Amino acid sequence: MAWLYALMIDPAASDDVRTTFADTFTAVDPSAPALSVGELSTQRGDGIFESIGVVDGHPQEVEAHLERLAHSARLCDLPAPHLPQWRAAIAAVAAHCGAGESVIKLILSRGVEHGPTPTAWVTAAPAADFARVRAEGVRIVTLDRGLDSRAAIRAPWLLLGAKTLSYAVNMAAIREAKRQGADDAIFVSSDGIVLEAPTASVILRIGGTYVTPAPTGSILHGTTQLSAFEWLEAQGLATEYREVPASDLLRADAAWLLSSVRLAAPITAIDGTALPVDPDFTGRLNAYLLSPRD
Repeated sequence: MAWLYALMIDPAASDDVRTTFADTFTAVDPSAPALSVGELSTQRGDGIFESIGVVDGHPQEVEAHLERLAHSARLCDLPAPHLPQWRAAIAAVAAHCGAGESVIKLILSRGVEHGPTPTAWVTAAPAADFARVRAEGVRIVTLDRGLDSRAAIRAPWLLLGAKTLSYAVNMAAIREAKRQGADDAIFVSSDGIVLEAPTASVILRIGGTYVTPAPTGSILHGTTQLSAFEWLEAQGLATEYREVPASDLLRADAAWLLSSVRLAAPITAIDGTALPVDPDFTGRLNAYLLSPRD
């Protein structure tokens, strides 16, 4: 990957009253080593992150991403991120993103083992070309998440609602999907409830209503899904958050995976069964998601 820019952050306390933070940022060579060997983000995946889509230099849904970063920090017992500082860092990094699509990553880790402070940094890189996937869609397999739908309530220490750096299971799920001849996966709870994809939210259209699994703590609340629902509601279309049985997947008259960089990818098949696709609607949705949004 041809990295565009990287910025290390000296994290400010959440009650810091400063209004400028330039002296807390250090630009680093994005192709050079920058982390200590004792860094817990690499040793244990002990940290959180966000990926922000950037279109023609404009970072998308910044406030929703920052809210989720703060939510993940609370779940992981990390110091509360100083949101104005992170907002300023995003703006500084976005200035290095040119025309087209890029991705900005925010990372906050517990830092060096036994160290005094967290480690924080922001990077920018060109986004992959998802034009074909947005147009042609993805084939999906369902995979058992190995936990029932009430696991997050019984065991909040599983951090199911936090966007952590521990993504080994998510990546393994995508590899398993490819082994089964598909492109991606949808996690289903062991008691048969639809959760999310390894790196995306799920939206189904059932009987004219756009449905997504309720963010009960077992899944992430998708920032792009939130934007999509705002767009749908502005057009007078019905949206709903609810518990979605796995049996509803094949009842849908259309379905999509939504994420910050890939945007809306129509689902063309689930476990080998073809699903209807709505190219016109998908094109309009992605045109909206590519428009500047704060």
